[in-house]
Amino acid sequence: MIDGIGATVSAFLLGILLVRFEKLFGIPTSSLYFLAVIPLFFIVYDFYCYHKSHHKTGALLKGIAILNLMYCGVSLGFAVYHFDTITILGWIYIVIEIIIVFFLALIEFTVGEELI
Repeated sequence: MIDGIGATVSAFLLGILLVRFEKLFGIPTSSLYFLAVIPLFFIVYDFYCYHKSHHKTGALLKGIAILNLMYCGVSLGFAVYHFDTITILGWIYIVIEIIIVFFLALIEFTVGEELI
């Protein structure tokens, strides 16, 4: 559920807050919307996993960990792609989000391994 809450916060920040202040962050609206949609899928996955049988919890945790790591890569890729327009605030947001998601993914992967 922690991952689902984090995905909800990410979707809100990217799809609503950063879009509203696009000029301050320097990331185009279309990219922000694309990045905001990804956590929405994570919310659905997390909801599914939460209500799934507990004998697969480890594998499901490892699955969301891998998806989170992929999301980090996509986020960094978008930031690099928009290198010419992204501002220092945009970089700060992206780097902080990547750090948080990366460490959450490490925890999920570790716990998933232990449960398997």
